[in-house]
Amino acid sequence: MTSEVKKVGSEKKVGALVAGLSVLRYMVKAPSPVGVSQVARDLGISPSTCFNLLRTLVLEDLIDFDSQSKNYMISYGLLGLVEGLSDRDHIAPFLRAKLLEIAVGNRVTVTLWRRAGEDRAVLVDRADSDSTIRIHMHIGQRLPIYIGAMGRCLASHNGMSKDAIRRKFDALRWENPPKFEEYWADIDETRVRGYAIDHDHFVRGITTVSVPIFDSTGQVSLFVSVVGFSGQFSEAALQVVAEELLQVSRAGTKWLGGNFNE
Repeated sequence: MTSEVKKVGSEKKVGALVAGLSVLRYMVKAPSPVGVSQVARDLGISPSTCFNLLRTLVLEDLIDFDSQSKNYMISYGLLGLVEGLSDRDHIAPFLRAKLLEIAVGNRVTVTLWRRAGEDRAVLVDRADSDSTIRIHMHIGQRLPIYIGAMGRCLASHNGMSKDAIRRKFDALRWENPPKFEEYWADIDETRVRGYAIDHDHFVRGITTVSVPIFDSTGQVSLFVSVVGFSGQFSEAALQVVAEELLQVSRAGTKWLGGNFNE
């Protein structure tokens, strides 16, 4: 592949760079690892060119390659390019002390997620407890945005119809899927109480409690979640965690210039 300069109107673009970026954008949006043939077919480029682009991105630590499945996936190395952008409103340092307080006080993991497009959320910060056995999640990890407690939070505030939510729900992969009517009832309950709970559905043995953070336009911008082993959470313990998360939601929403509706 050559790296000729193409002229588009009055603008000049480097062909090789444009092709590489198209592959990178494709990989960022891919819901699961993919092979070179699928990437080439979907992007309309030759398999040999696609292979060279993917191999270069692997060498640059922007894409990972699984030698067993022969599939490619996005790499955590990509975070190095967007380190400042991922917390452009500087909310993570503002919330970090409170997240750590909740984590240590309840012996749980507390995570801060930012929306990344229509269907994904990316983990931008995390606070761990000092427990010997605890749940660990990688900064930069991406999840389907409608999964688990986080998904119930978003669905309770985005105004989508029941049919539209059902289509999102049907595309999700759970270890122990809830029935849709149960998920829909949880959305209504989340709207009333301000927080959502996923108990053993997304991952068996794991309970998650999540709250939304609203931006100045009234849209859900981020989520804060407590993640722990289900055996840790009595009803009383869940209520304590929920109240602490609601305080974080209020503070985060205020930081972003939004309004928190009680």
